[in-house]
Amino acid sequence: MQRRDFIILAGSAALLSQVPLARAKEMAAGEAWRKFRLTYTINLLQQGNDANLWLPLPDNMADYQRVSDADWLGRPDEASFIRMGNVPAFFAHWQDATPREVTVSVEVATRDRMLGLRRNNPTAEDFNDATQHYLQPTDAMPLDGIVHRTALEAIQHATSPLQKARAIYDWVVDNTFREPAVKGCGRGDIKTMLETGNLGGKCADINSLFVGLCRAVGIPAREVYGIRVAESRQFKSLGRAGDISKAQHCRAEFYLAEAGWVPVDAADVRKAVLEEKLPLDDAKIVALRERLFGSWEMNWVAFNHDRDVALNSRQKAGFFMYPCAEVAGERCDSLNPESFSYNIEVQEVA
Repeated sequence: MQRRDFIILAGSAALLSQVPLARAKEMAAGEAWRKFRLTYTINLLQQGNDANLWLPLPDNMADYQRVSDADWLGRPDEASFIRMGNVPAFFAHWQDATPREVTVSVEVATRDRMLGLRRNNPTAEDFNDATQHYLQPTDAMPLDGIVHRTALEAIQHATSPLQKARAIYDWVVDNTFREPAVKGCGRGDIKTMLETGNLGGKCADINSLFVGLCRAVGIPAREVYGIRVAESRQFKSLGRAGDISKAQHCRAEFYLAEAGWVPVDAADVRKAVLEEKLPLDDAKIVALRERLFGSWEMNWVAFNHDRDVALNSRQKAGFFMYPCAEVAGERCDSLNPESFSYNIEVQEVA
């Protein structure tokens, strides 16, 4: 049996460098830290030799999330904590079909994000190379054509980046809906959503639509992929504890020079509407809609921001939020923990 200790997943420095001095302090509600231990239990039962496993792990995130340590137990032929570009992960390889079991644990502390926004306009000089990256198109998120036309329709007469982002957020909340039949968290293929007029989806669809529309009008924006780890103080449907194998959730951020990265979550507004069986104009939903433009309840931990993550020369993940594996060159179904044979448990640490 082998064990590896991992002290701190690096990466916060680059993010911290993006937070302007003008960023408003977190409100008192965001000061309390909570610590969680995530435990992945993997047992790859698929037939065949030459098995690879990749697990998405929490990362240090600005001033609201800190990873303290991680370890693993098992007997793979190779195993290590790695970074695939900016993305933290655990990788394991088994050469033959002997028992392919491994347990990976990681501790992460979080605190609520609740940012005050000033009404100033950012300038081009405020956008550094890191934010410029989040103005680029992707295969599933082109920024011209119907995406650009929809973004212009959404912002109407808004002028400042903050006004435009709020107009896009409201447009997304008003025009999308949560579709429970969509597998997992969706695909984030906003071009197809807009071309077909079917704006139903889950978090990776709805929040990617917000991101793409923001980028199309020059506002840096990005998805944040992660997983729910505790019950919610807001709505029962917005939390999960214990077995979180199917609790993955994508959020979003946009960038303002006067505030840094601003948290939003249009998808959870639509989730609450569906699962709590409340209309958009219900007072509780109206309040949630306001809270989720500029704040996150951190009963959730963040993994990464990246799309199109190359796992190896054969396999690529459109986004890396679920465990990924291949056996004998065949990809395992990440959206089916039972057939994939993985379990993720969370425990709050006193």
